Amino acid sequence: MGHTGMRQRKDRSGLKLLAIALAMGTLLAGCSSTGSSGARVVDRNNAAPKRPAVTSGQYIVKPGDTLFSIAFRYGWDYKELAARNNIAAPYTIRPGQPIRFSSAAGGTTTVVSGPSSSSRTTVIRRPVNPTTPAANNGKSATPAPTPSTQTVATVPAAERAVGGWTWPANGVLIGKFASNGSLNKGIDIAGDLGQPVFAASDGAVVYAGSGLRGYGELVIIKHSDTYVSAYGHNRRLLVREGQQVKAGQTIAEMGSTGTDRVKLHFEIRRQGKPVDPLQFLPRR
Repeated sequence: MGHTGMRQRKDRSGLKLLAIALAMGTLLAGCSSTGSSGARVVDRNNAAPKRPAVTSGQYIVKPGDTLFSIAFRYGWDYKELAARNNIAAPYTIRPGQPIRFSSAAGGTTTVVSGPSSSSRTTVIRRPVNPTTPAANNGKSATPAPTPSTQTVATVPAAERAVGGWTWPANGVLIGKFASNGSLNKGIDIAGDLGQPVFAASDGAVVYAGSGLRGYGELVIIKHSDTYVSAYGHNRRLLVREGQQVKAGQTIAEMGSTGTDRVKLHFEIRRQGKPVDPLQFLPRR
C-alpha cells in the first residue's frame, strides 16, 4: 500500500509539472534517436516576426526612425516610399510625421503600430468624400486593402555577375534564404561573441540602431539606388548613420541581441524586396 501511494503521488506530481510547462508555453522536443539524455530546445528566433509589404494606411514617425528604416521594416523601396509621400532627398523626416503607404488619401486609414507600441492596430475613421458612390447611396466606404503577401525579387543574371560583394562575417552558415511560409529573408552565420562583422560592399550607413523589432542592434547600408544590405543581432555597432564604408570594413561586433544565440543575420534587398544573398557572395 505504501508503494502504491508513493507511485500515485509521483504521478500526480508529474502531471502537475506537465500542466505548468504547457501553461508557460515551454517548447521542448524529445530526446533524439541517438540516445541523447538532454531535451532539445526549439529555436523560434531564426527570423523574428516579419511583416509582409504594407500597401494601406500610414505610419507615424517616432524618434529614431529614418525613411530607410521604415521602408525596410514594411517591405518598401525607399525611393518609392519617398515619392509616395513627396519627400525629397536627403529624405529627412521628423517625429509625428505620417508616412503613407496607400495610394489615395481619405476614407478609413489604418495607422500601423511601431515596434515599441502595442501590436493592436489603431483605426482612424475619416469623413468619406461626399462625391463618392458610397456617400451617395448611404453605404459604408470600401475598407482599405489588406497588406499584400511578401514578394521575393528575382535578380537579373547581369546584376548577379557584378562584383564587389564579400562575406559579412566568418563562421558557419546556419540559416539559408527561403521564400516559403517561413520567409527567412536572409542568411544566418554563427560565430563568436564580439567577432568582427564586415560591410559586404561599399556604401553609406543609412540606419544604425535597435528600433526594428526582431533584429536587435542593426546596421543598414545603402549601396546604390537599387540595393541595401542589413546586419542584425550585433553586440556593438561601430559605425554611425551617414558614414561611408568600404567592402570588408568592420562595422559591428557579432552578438545575440534580439535572438537567443550569437549569430549574424544578413540580408540583401533589391528595390526593397529580399533576394538570396548567396547569389551575390563569393563561393566558399
